[in-house]
Amino acid sequence: MTNWTLAARAAKMNPSVIREILKVTEKPGIVSLAGGLPSPKTFPVEAFARACEKVLAEDAQGALQYAASEGYGPLREEIAAMLPWQVDPAQVLVTTGSQQGLDLLAKVLIDPGSKVLVETPTYLGALQAFAPMEPEVVSVVSDEAGARADDLRAKADGARFVYLLPNFQNPTGRSMTEERRAAVSAIAARAGLPIIEDNPYGDLWFDDAPAQALTARNPEGCIYLGSFSKVLAPGLRLGFLVAPKAIFPKLLQAKQAADLHTPGFNQRLVFEVMKDGFLQRHVPTIRALYREQRDVMHAALMREMSGLGVEFNRPTGGMFMWLRLPPALDAVKLLPYAVARNVAFVPGAPFYAGEGDPRTLRLSFVTASAEQINTAVAALAEAVREQVARS
Repeated sequence: MTNWTLAARAAKMNPSVIREILKVTEKPGIVSLAGGLPSPKTFPVEAFARACEKVLAEDAQGALQYAASEGYGPLREEIAAMLPWQVDPAQVLVTTGSQQGLDLLAKVLIDPGSKVLVETPTYLGALQAFAPMEPEVVSVVSDEAGARADDLRAKADGARFVYLLPNFQNPTGRSMTEERRAAVSAIAARAGLPIIEDNPYGDLWFDDAPAQALTARNPEGCIYLGSFSKVLAPGLRLGFLVAPKAIFPKLLQAKQAADLHTPGFNQRLVFEVMKDGFLQRHVPTIRALYREQRDVMHAALMREMSGLGVEFNRPTGGMFMWLRLPPALDAVKLLPYAVARNVAFVPGAPFYAGEGDPRTLRLSFVTASAEQINTAVAALAEAVREQVARS
């Protein structure tokens, strides 16, 4: 019998709670408010069909061949040009989804025992990417405006970096204010603390564009992560990072070891789709759809959760709402009762680096129809009402 001996770091790898919950949604009749999936209605299928035809007609050999690990040159130039601060295309590394960017950063920046700072709560996928490198993950006290500057100052000493999602954060949907961004950026610069700025949702604003990026305030002190998953299509697995030139070579080496390069065909497709200003025309249609669905969900929560003691926010962009249940309720224990009523959500506790708040949960409002949202929120309220009565 073969004796497979796992590396010690394998014990640090944990299944994604979200991916496990998504399996529940395969049950017929379930309305899922759980996954952070973009609406398929937003996928520009016709634009990609035209791009496929053009790429295969004009550059099939290049598109289907091995390629440079840095990424397709014209796409890197396009990415640099679309960012609202001065970026050299040589600083752009195309990644296989922004999740790969987190994995590369973990490999390059974290040693066992390294102190890493994160918001409270934070993106679960980042915690998963960091965990195999065995860091000491420390939560920075956070409020509706993001990570608190005073607590960041108190915990900055000795930290390898602070990981932040300033715009419409996953899971809470909150955004950092201009005042908070200025304070956090200044504290990090004074402390020599690198910032990892993750911005997959920044283009999905509903009323006003977000405040200036943290990276724009101190480009040499930040690494910026971006994604095409939320504005084009997640199935392409196309993201990017922008890094200071001093650290870029090591990230490139980690990329080479991981997968050699991101598929060149996919990179050319995205370049062809976006090169003539398509995103400037397409993204507003996504914003309009998501704004409408946000309003439907917020109205449903206001109506159905009245008197139940459930707290929730009204995000100004992105894909998520964050709820907090009344005392004595636990979102993990609530989930089976919700599923029995054909609605699924994501419990909030796994999004915390330390001890999680069991009363929290995340809802996504972008993939369900208005009718489904109303039905699902009413069913969720019934489950909460039953649990309140039991408690």
